Amino acid sequence: MYIDGDNLILGRMANEVAQMLLAGEPIVIVNAEKIVISGNKEDIFKRFKHRTDLADRANPRRGPFFPKTSDKLVRRTIRGMLPWRKPSGREAFRRLEVYEGIPSKYSNKEFIRIENADGNNLGTHKIVTVAELSQYLRGD
Repeated sequence: MYIDGDNLILGRMANEVAQMLLAGEPIVIVNAEKIVISGNKEDIFKRFKHRTDLADRANPRRGPFFPKTSDKLVRRTIRGMLPWRKPSGREAFRRLEVYEGIPSKYSNKEFIRIENADGNNLGTHKIVTVAELSQYLRGD
């Protein structure tokens, strides 16, 4: 199944995708940078920055590691909704592909929209795109 992430709400979309992956369906998500997160921009930035700054006191190079690019942020969010420590969760996660933009090999495919996760249905203008969050985390 091919999903266009343009203006989809991250958490709601991730929940739907996780259920599809566990059902055995391969999923390709494009335009990951256009997925939105609802809420106050400063609060979202603060929460994600705290996650990326976590480190082992004895040896900071040990981790934990948290992604900073748009496609990997989306993958990690979906991973959090899968039973990652079980073989079924890991197999489901392997069926997921996430891309920034639309790769040429998927340009002629028909993409679906997840209606439950449509950002146009939000009653607020307080949103942050995954691209903005990624840019903040990378320090660009």
